[in-house]
Amino acid sequence: MAEPDTGGRTETSTGGGAAAGGRAAQLKHTGLRPGWTTGACATAAATAAYTALLTGDFPDPVTITLPKGQTPAFALAAEELSDGRAMAAIVKDAGDDPDVTDGAVVRAAVRPLPAGSGVVFRAGPGVGTVTRPGLPLDVGEPAVNPVPRQLMRDHVARVAERHRGSGDVEITVSVDDGEEIARSTWNPRLGILGGLSILGTTGVVVPYSCSAWIDSIRRGVDVARAAGRTHVAGCTGSTSEKTVVSVYGLPEDALLDMGDFAGAVLKYVRRHPVERLTLCGGFAKLSKLAAGHLDLHSARSQVDKPFLAELARHGGADDALAAEVAHANTGLAALQLCRAHGVPLGDLVALTARDQALEVLRGAPVAVDVLCIDRAGTVVGRCAPA
Repeated sequence: MAEPDTGGRTETSTGGGAAAGGRAAQLKHTGLRPGWTTGACATAAATAAYTALLTGDFPDPVTITLPKGQTPAFALAAEELSDGRAMAAIVKDAGDDPDVTDGAVVRAAVRPLPAGSGVVFRAGPGVGTVTRPGLPLDVGEPAVNPVPRQLMRDHVARVAERHRGSGDVEITVSVDDGEEIARSTWNPRLGILGGLSILGTTGVVVPYSCSAWIDSIRRGVDVARAAGRTHVAGCTGSTSEKTVVSVYGLPEDALLDMGDFAGAVLKYVRRHPVERLTLCGGFAKLSKLAAGHLDLHSARSQVDKPFLAELARHGGADDALAAEVAHANTGLAALQLCRAHGVPLGDLVALTARDQALEVLRGAPVAVDVLCIDRAGTVVGRCAPA
């Protein structure tokens, strides 16, 4: 359950892929400093708190071991020890990633439980609770993701072995101002209410990674399917979401904020089909999909005006108009040129983008349609589902 900041970047929970050494080398090359996920911070806080519960002393800094072997040390921002309870707090450092949770105070309070109870997780203030099916956690569970849970269990076991504890504890995780921060994330849409999710698959925040956003797209599909939605929409932004709601009346949990990651939506829906998928976005962005690009970000793909000129020819443009389209300043300018001459370039882009989407779906039982809009949200191109 990732938490994209709808105004910008995300908390990044990185998955498989390059080895840690390769990532470190890449970050050294770029000069960007990695950081730590909320899951790593919660684990460090829980480790310090349980150690204090058994020994009377808080390790500060507290060192943990992450899934890929890194051993970061965290300074404690706060500590409390009373009869039968210990609490430690860590300030999250997201490194050079513009992360919505950077600087958040993550707390873990630990108290003993009867023998055989294992490790039980609770949501404290600022940590959300799952209220809809389709996520990796059951309804009613605190939004502490599976990997951070396992990381905390492992560290509780190590502390218990070292200091002769039972390892049967309740861990209450909280985040200062987490409910307010969560308003800038996908959590409310995914049915995670009351605060943030505790995230991370490696414990490391890789600056400007796309993995958290893509993970949220996947969780959005899961939630829509679990709610019985048969029609979902991948939208490039808030304007396209409003357009889809206006045209189709889709509920909020059927809307996928795909941003620039059209390929991520299509590949996940290929493996987890829905009956109908609408793709909606700006004309220029969807012209990139029509041209075969699955990442629509301006830094990774550009509007191909010669390609638009060829589409215009198929729509009846003569040589002179095609030449103007090929040399237009922007995709929108190309669209306006064609509209002035009665050439349906918007519809042609929508149709071609749909065909590209169907290729990525590889025969999955999903009907696809496409809506192209201008900056005001007006539909300037569309095609029927196929």
